Amino acid sequence: MAGYTPMMQQYLSVKEEAKDALLFFRLGDFYEMFFDDAITASRELEITLTGRGAGQEERIPMCGVPYHAAEGYIARLVDKGYKVAICEQVEDPKAAKGVVRREIVRIVTPGTVMETKSLAGGANNFIVGAAEQGGRFGLAACDLTTGEMYVTSFAASAESVKNELNVYRPAEAVGDERALAILAEASRSSGRALVATVRSQTGEPDERLAAQFPEERWDRHEAVRKLAVARLAEYLGETQKRSLAHLRAVKSYDPQQFMALDAFTRRNLELTETVRDRARKGSLLWLLDRTRTAMGARQLKRWIDQPLLDKTAADERLDAVEALHGNWMLREDLRAALSEIYDLERLVGRIAYGTANARDLNALGASLSRIPALKDICAELGSGPLSAMAQSLDACEDLALAIADAIAAEPPVSVREGGLIRPGFHERLDELREASKNGKTWIAELERQEREATGIKSLKIGFNKVFGYYLEVTRANLGTLPEGRYERKQTLANAERYVTPELKEKEALILEAEERMVDLEYELFAALRDEIALHIPRLQRLAERVASLDVLQSLAEVSAERRYVRPTWSDGYDLNVTGGRHPVVEAVTEGSAFISNDAALTRAGGPILLITGPNMAGKSTYMRQVAMICIMAQIGCFVPAARAELPMVDRIFTRIGAADDLVGGQSTFMVEMKDIQIMTEQATERSLVIIDELGRGTSTDEGMAIAQAVIEYVHDRIGCKALVSTHYHELAHLEETLVGLRNGCMAVKESADGVTFLRKLVAGAADSSYGIYCAQLAGLPDSIVQRAYGLLEAAGAAPNPTEAGQAISAASPASSQSYASTPSPTPDAPQPAAVRELAPGRLPDGVQQLSMFEEAAAAADAKSAKARTTEADKLLDKMRKLDVMRMTPLQALEWLNDARNQLIGKGD
Repeated sequence: MAGYTPMMQQYLSVKEEAKDALLFFRLGDFYEMFFDDAITASRELEITLTGRGAGQEERIPMCGVPYHAAEGYIARLVDKGYKVAICEQVEDPKAAKGVVRREIVRIVTPGTVMETKSLAGGANNFIVGAAEQGGRFGLAACDLTTGEMYVTSFAASAESVKNELNVYRPAEAVGDERALAILAEASRSSGRALVATVRSQTGEPDERLAAQFPEERWDRHEAVRKLAVARLAEYLGETQKRSLAHLRAVKSYDPQQFMALDAFTRRNLELTETVRDRARKGSLLWLLDRTRTAMGARQLKRWIDQPLLDKTAADERLDAVEALHGNWMLREDLRAALSEIYDLERLVGRIAYGTANARDLNALGASLSRIPALKDICAELGSGPLSAMAQSLDACEDLALAIADAIAAEPPVSVREGGLIRPGFHERLDELREASKNGKTWIAELERQEREATGIKSLKIGFNKVFGYYLEVTRANLGTLPEGRYERKQTLANAERYVTPELKEKEALILEAEERMVDLEYELFAALRDEIALHIPRLQRLAERVASLDVLQSLAEVSAERRYVRPTWSDGYDLNVTGGRHPVVEAVTEGSAFISNDAALTRAGGPILLITGPNMAGKSTYMRQVAMICIMAQIGCFVPAARAELPMVDRIFTRIGAADDLVGGQSTFMVEMKDIQIMTEQATERSLVIIDELGRGTSTDEGMAIAQAVIEYVHDRIGCKALVSTHYHELAHLEETLVGLRNGCMAVKESADGVTFLRKLVAGAADSSYGIYCAQLAGLPDSIVQRAYGLLEAAGAAPNPTEAGQAISAASPASSQSYASTPSPTPDAPQPAAVRELAPGRLPDGVQQLSMFEEAAAAADAKSAKARTTEADKLLDKMRKLDVMRMTPLQALEWLNDARNQLIGKGD
């Protein structure tokens, strides 16, 4: 550092403490960055890169941002994965000897952002601590903005880490190299960026925990959990450089308390975001979120991420939802009261950090004033859980009263500008305010007197921070000023500024009063904020209960609006759903009739359902809805069905819509096989397995063999409930050899106008997938579609109408199923094999050739070849356009007679 200026030497010394962060170095009204930090920041923030002399021959790179706008710039850097160290002046420049002392007061990282403007209100921002020890993995998760902290442990496998990591989706991780390597692999496969900091163990975990959590008793936790929390707590202490009193007592849990949902299952079922664009809209969270508070929205997401495995706990939630569901008026009153409650969790976090302003305290006071109304509503509803909740709600009246007494109704944003404290709250403050007010009145009176004395109507008294109070006279009026009355202070282009002894004396009194007034207001405000901080545990307990109440009313609101029913629990295995619906698909297809379906996966009737049928017929929707109904029930929500008797499902595995893992260099088939392997390892008798188009990623013979082997393994070895769809119709024979397997297919109606997918599950197996027809609907060129039909016919594999489709078509006209209907091709477009023109001399199996056509053909032989071809083409074109299913017998006979006459000649 030799040769640098003293200030730059100070910068370099401070920078040594934060080598992995961009250093925001406070200089007056700016945060400045130098050297490589300046180059990086100017590029990422798109701000001008300049230079500064630092005692060397060459100027050093420099850029800066105004301190009052720094929050936005810091948030942008953190969003890009950078850490930002904030270095402040910690000494009064007036009292400093030499360079003002500066220190890093905080390091902002992706997992420790406290400025809630850069965070989504309904989402947490977690940072995790990780440890691996003796084959066990410990994971601690903390959201600094809300004070939540959780810890768990499990067998150290990449899959288990991935599953648990998906609950928190952290922005940052802390741990040793081994633990972070496991986290990095799990995070990479989920497609989420994770900033990692390597932390080696320094000292015993108990010693580090005692410093941060003196009230916690850690002897009940296993060592790997303590180590994970200790690493995280130590890192938070070093980066935040302040007491973290708002961190709640650490909640320890076992993953076995909740339904296990792997990353693919969360994605495939679109629980919290959609697959296509990772948007919230279109997910289960989007559907169920009618919360009125930000903390309620975060709580709802946690409930969806962790469905319960405890019937008693689930029933407590369902009891509360039922009470709210059945009383619309009280539910509306509750929603109105909740709407006036601010984000208590994050308000408490800012109070603990010392960053809450007077408006935050008013928001807290306003929120607390609504708690009595919540208590009354819950008590009136009379439900056991809600009554208990009413009794546990602490309105913190003492804190609300203290805020109302002290804080002004409309305080400024800044806590250093005055105007924070109500008049009458503090006697000395009122005296200073009166002195300031009287001084300003005296100034106004002096201005009037001087105008009269000089005759200068434009004379005015002004103020600035450099010169204080002054009298200003324009140049045109300088000649009328009395000699020796004023002392010149400043010359302007068109005016002169003066002072008088009396003005300077009064100025001193006014400024002293105002400076002391602002300081005293801040002292009183800070004292109140510190007093409230002593009650953080009370406020956090209240926030947690209000959040839970908000989630319960949200579930009740959606359940009432969507006509959901309360599920009941079976003895332990059987799953029976009558009239089940997919909650999200039903919601997004508003205005169309959703076709409901039953589901019965039981020991007696068969726990495995093998579903065949064409693409677009509704197989995937059906399988997903069964899983969604189980999840909704186990978070405590009513379900979309006419009736539902469900078991407690410990795990759900889904293999739906696989995609290549390009980064990992794995094909669709390999990804599918790895998922199946994990399922075979982890599934239990209580699990639900969903596999869509099993074995499709390889050759037909091998795919069918693997599919059958997997089904047999699930049936014979695991014994769990399973829904399996396949295009290998040959697998339908398994119903004859596996006692626990039943065949089902999605019903199809065929007509001359095309194919209609009825979205209805019926017993039996389909014998066509209608793949070419689906390709036609997708808009493939006619030449491709026609060629495909020709190749299919040449191979002797033209599909027939399914018996199931024929049976359904007789009972369910397509015109009454708006949601089920699939657009039919135009009359001129090629038709499915069962209804289009066939190769000469060939008819679909089961279709009898009528004698009328034999007679017509014989008579036609007498005509010329050209005429015969023309007449036949016309007739065939008419046949394509016929809607036979809607013709009366008389109409059919009349058409046949017309056709006969057309071919053989009228009257022949």
